[in-house]
Amino acid sequence: MNIRNFVIIAHIDHGKSTLADRFLELTGAVEARQMKAQYLDQLELERERGITIKMAPVRMSYSLNSKFYILNLIDTPGHSDFSYEVSRALAAVEGAILLVDAAQGVQAQTLANLENAKKVGLTIIGAVNKIDVASPEQIKNSINELTRLLSVGPEEIFKISGKTGEGTKELLEAVIDKIPSPKTLITNYKLPITKKALVFDSIYDEHKGVIAFVRVFSGEYKAGDETKLVVANEKFKIKEVGFFSPRLKLADKLSAGEIGYIATGIKNPDKLKIGDTIGESAWLGYQEPKSVVFVSLYPDEESQYDDLKIGLQKLKLNDSSLTFSPDTNEVLGRGFKCGFLGKLHFEIAAERLEREFNIKTVSTFPSVAYKIITKQGERIIENADELPADYLEIFQPMIKIEIIAPLKYLSNVLRLKESFKMENIKTENLEEKILIIAEMPLSSLIADFDDRLKSISEGMVSFSYELGDYQKAELEKVEILVAGLPVPGLTRLIYKEELDIKPRQLLQKLKEFLPRQQFVQALQAVVGSKIVARETIPAMKKDVTGYLYGGDRTRKMKLWQKQKKGKKKLLQRTSGVKIPVKIFKDLLK
Repeated sequence: MNIRNFVIIAHIDHGKSTLADRFLELTGAVEARQMKAQYLDQLELERERGITIKMAPVRMSYSLNSKFYILNLIDTPGHSDFSYEVSRALAAVEGAILLVDAAQGVQAQTLANLENAKKVGLTIIGAVNKIDVASPEQIKNSINELTRLLSVGPEEIFKISGKTGEGTKELLEAVIDKIPSPKTLITNYKLPITKKALVFDSIYDEHKGVIAFVRVFSGEYKAGDETKLVVANEKFKIKEVGFFSPRLKLADKLSAGEIGYIATGIKNPDKLKIGDTIGESAWLGYQEPKSVVFVSLYPDEESQYDDLKIGLQKLKLNDSSLTFSPDTNEVLGRGFKCGFLGKLHFEIAAERLEREFNIKTVSTFPSVAYKIITKQGERIIENADELPADYLEIFQPMIKIEIIAPLKYLSNVLRLKESFKMENIKTENLEEKILIIAEMPLSSLIADFDDRLKSISEGMVSFSYELGDYQKAELEKVEILVAGLPVPGLTRLIYKEELDIKPRQLLQKLKEFLPRQQFVQALQAVVGSKIVARETIPAMKKDVTGYLYGGDRTRKMKLWQKQKKGKKKLLQRTSGVKIPVKIFKDLLK
C-alpha cells in the first residue's frame, strides 16, 4: 500500500510548522499563490503567539522512483499543555519525524514526545533543524544528542532548514523509505471485514453536523452508508467522506489505512467522544484526558450565559480535553466550572471564547483537584470553596517534572527548590546540559513556576511534566472578607508555613484594585475564626464643614458625627461591598 501516515513532533518553537510548509510546497498540496507561513496553523491565535495549539492533518501526493505515494501528515503542538493533542495524533500514524532546533538541542518536550512515540511503536526519523542559523559546533552537538537518544549513527540524522528548504526533500523521501505502510486489520476471509475507524479529532458544521477526523483501520466508508459510533451507540447515515487538502475535500470513499473525515450529520456535539470508533466494534485507542487545572468562568455580561454555554460546547468538540459543568457565584453570577490540562490551556480557551464567539469572561483563581478525608470517607474537591470545615486530612496532586538546563544555570534552578517545594531531586548529564528530575506539587507549577524558571535562565531552560500520586499536605483554607462578608472565588488553600506571608500579599493586591467607598472597607484573611491578615481601605472623604469658618468647634463635631452615622447606615443598607467583576481579572495578572 503506497500510503505513509506520519507526524512531526518537537519541543515548542523548534520549527514543526515551518517544516510542514516546505512539505506542502514540495508536494504541491497548496498552490504557490495561496501559500503563507505556518499554513497549517489556521487559528489566528496560533499565528499571533507563534505556536501550534491544534493538531492539523493534511494529505499530500508525491512521486518517487516511478511510484505514486499518498502522504498523510499531522502537525502537532509542542507545548506540554497540549501533549494530549500529540497523543491523539500518535494513535493515528505509523511514523514520526523527531525535530530538534540545532541551536537549542534536545529539550524537555523532545524527551516527552519521544517517549510517547516509542510507547506506541512508531518508526522515528531524527532531524536537526535551523542549520542555516546555527554554528557548526551547535549542529554537531545536537546531532550527537539525537544519535544517543535514537541509538543510530550520525549519518542517519538529517540536517535541514525548514526556512530555506535545505535537506527537506531528502527528509520527505526518507519518510517514504523508512516509515512502513499502514497495517490494516485482516479478518477471516470467509467473513465480512469489520469496519473500524478511530476518531482522533472533530469539528462542528451547521449543515453537516459533527465532522469526525478518523484513521481507518479496516473496511471502507462511503456517503449514504449506515454506521454508528460504537461507544456512544449512536447510529447515523454518513453524509459525506473526504480528506484534508488541507481544507476538507470531498472523496468517493475512505479505505483502510487512510486518514480523512466523516460527516456524521449528528447535531448534538455531546454524542461524539474523541477515541470513539465509527464502525462495528470498538478500537482500543487512547485514554481520556485528565483535567489538572480547574477554573470557573463567568460571562462578563450575565445575559451571555447561554452564549457561553454554546461556546464551551463548540470548543469541547474541537478540544476534547476541556471539561465544564454549571457553577454559581454570589458575586459573579452563573457560569461554568471548567477543567484544563494546564494554565496555558486555560488562557488559550478563554481567548478563543472571546475571539471566536465574542464572549468576554471573568475567571476565578486556577486551582487543582485535592483529595480530602472526612468522617464520611474520601472525596475530590476542585476548588478551595468546596473544602468542608470538618475535613480530617488533605492530599495534593504531585507531578514528576523534568527540567533540561545548560550547566551554567544548574545552581539557579536548584535555588527554586524551597520556593516550589521540589523534592527527590536527581540529575543526569546530557553532554553540555543537565537533566533535572524532581517531584513537586502541581499547585506550585500553575502558580508562577514557568515565569520564574525563564527569568533565572534567560529563557534557556525547558521543562515537561506528568501527573504523579497524591501526597499529604499541611494546608489551610483562607477566606477573604471584604467589609465583614466573605467573597466567593477568592478563597485559597495556603501552606501553613506561608500563612504569615501569602494572605497579606493577596490583601495588599486586593487593596490596590478595590475602589474606595463612602465608608471604611476592612479587608481580612480568615482561617476558621482567626484573622491572619488585615488591610484597610479608607473611606472617600467629603468636607462637610467646608462652608463653616471660625466660630465654635462644636458645630463641626456635630456635622462629623452625623456624617459618621450616615456612612454606617449606608454600609448596612448596601449589605457590604459590591465587588467589581474587573477585580477578578486584575488579581489574575
